[in-house]
Amino acid sequence: MRNILRLAFLVCLCCASAPVSASTINVVTTTADLKSVVEHIGGDRVKVYSLGSGHQNYHFLQAKPSYMMKAKKADLFVRVGFDLEIGYESLILEGARNPDIRVGRRGHLDASANIHPMDVPHEVDRSMGDIHAHGNPHYWLDPMNMKTVAHDIASRLSEIAPEYESEFNANLTAFNRQIDLKMAEWQRVLSPYSGEKIITYHQSWSYFAERFNLDVIGELESKPGVPPSPSHLKKIVQVVKDNHVRVILNENIYKTDAAQFIADRTSANVVKAPVSVGGTKSADDYFSLMDQIVQGVAKGFRL
Repeated sequence: MRNILRLAFLVCLCCASAPVSASTINVVTTTADLKSVVEHIGGDRVKVYSLGSGHQNYHFLQAKPSYMMKAKKADLFVRVGFDLEIGYESLILEGARNPDIRVGRRGHLDASANIHPMDVPHEVDRSMGDIHAHGNPHYWLDPMNMKTVAHDIASRLSEIAPEYESEFNANLTAFNRQIDLKMAEWQRVLSPYSGEKIITYHQSWSYFAERFNLDVIGELESKPGVPPSPSHLKKIVQVVKDNHVRVILNENIYKTDAAQFIADRTSANVVKAPVSVGGTKSADDYFSLMDQIVQGVAKGFRL
């Protein structure tokens, strides 16, 4: 009887630790935006875990043991790149002890590989603040860049599970079609404000502004990653007045105190917008994220 009970216990233990499905591809992404795209492309074939969420500042995630455990079981690790994860990615990959997802291996994908970078500094030193030597990492806020990312994700998933390549490609086609349809809508909503000057809190909106022809003429941070100083805010007040700026675009991950300081002294409106999927409850995937940003900016101009 004891042997039977022992056997039953071992069977239950094995079942509890078995994968959800033999065909499931375990994916770890560093951001919720990448998670959303992987889910669109991978469909039922993937199980995706994002290290960060849309209410966090992705620059400052910590290399938690729980992240290492997720990475240990991953078939694919996807990062934003452009040094966004420089403070924690290597620690997570080393702690995971999963050689298949190391940089340069098939299980590691740098989503920035085929993105044309913006804001690449000519030189870098500590006095410049939180500068990214290889370019601005917030490229996901240009929807057309996410078509490039989606293509690379589909290609890599097809390498990992070639038997599902046709499914991944079909999902990619559907994703691209949805981007094109939504882009026509987003362009239509923002086209009345083409060429308008805006102020932002952080240098998060370069790609978004270029795609929708908005002109970022200043940031509330005196330097990237450095909180606004009173003297800098006074200068921004004058910039807003001189240029008749109507919108101050403030990421959800930063307080709006500085933006409101400017708005109280000018005719500008503060638009607090999610900068990533999950930044608000309604921004629950990539398309709803962009919907909310576009509608928020348009409303800011209309007020």
